[in-house]
Amino acid sequence: MLLSRMIMRYLLLIFVVLTSATAASAQQQQPPKQPPASKKPTTITMSGCVQKGEAPGTGYTLTEGTSIFRLTGVDVRDFVGRRVEIVGGTPRKLKIVGGLTPSANVAAQAGSMDPARAATAAADAAAVNGTGAPEFRVRSIKPIAGSCTQ
Repeated sequence: MLLSRMIMRYLLLIFVVLTSATAASAQQQQPPKQPPASKKPTTITMSGCVQKGEAPGTGYTLTEGTSIFRLTGVDVRDFVGRRVEIVGGTPRKLKIVGGLTPSANVAAQAGSMDPARAATAAADAAAVNGTGAPEFRVRSIKPIAGSCTQ
């Protein structure tokens, strides 16, 4: 009886020591925590020509070569047709516009619709929803030297 108690105590002692050693080694292996990166808004400077959007109600765009950006933020109507330098960035938050693209009706017809008609409907929906060009939020604008070709 005495022998079985001593064995039980040794087993309990071994269990406690192993458990403590495992916990201590697990704490040492954790990588040091880094402070969270600050989310400062990124400021971007771009130059190009301001143009009125092609579709009604699409606002204004900045065109530089083959790149086109939809402008929001500061009113840029006084700079249409002029070369400008704008300072700004991407929109503050994600904005979800519209629902199913191109439409619930076109999506439901899937395989039974002519592929050319489906592609046209998708292109029309992109123009209507204003998703054709990426958005650039303008903070400041100033005219610069140069001309814009139409």
